[in-house]
Amino acid sequence: MDPIILGPGEGRAYDLGAMRGVFKLDADGYCVSEWSVEPGGPGPGPHRHDGYEELFIVAAGTMSFLVGERWVDAAAGTFLRVPAGVTHDFTNRTSEPARIFNVSVPGGFEAEFAAWAGSYREGA
Repeated sequence: MDPIILGPGEGRAYDLGAMRGVFKLDADGYCVSEWSVEPGGPGPGPHRHDGYEELFIVAAGTMSFLVGERWVDAAAGTFLRVPAGVTHDFTNRTSEPARIFNVSVPGGFEAEFAAWAGSYREGA
């Protein structure tokens, strides 16, 4: 595998209202992405992935996460692990931008997300 170096905001981007996802890499073993939500903006909505475990690190601001039935206000530097099958969501309830770094294990998540994003855009 060749090294990959992507600067801030570089990658395959999906703009969905107040939320922006940038996929850095989607390989066999993992998928790496970055998500930003504008102040007061919603995230993807409650959902679950039966085939993916997700790891999150809040990179900037404070993102509110739903994990199972619990909401957590996660400041920059917070780490979260969401096992496969657990309902989760994220949203920005603050007046400042918020950004998270995400790794999904195993890879293949971007293809599913791209299909969802297409239907989201068609319904908008």
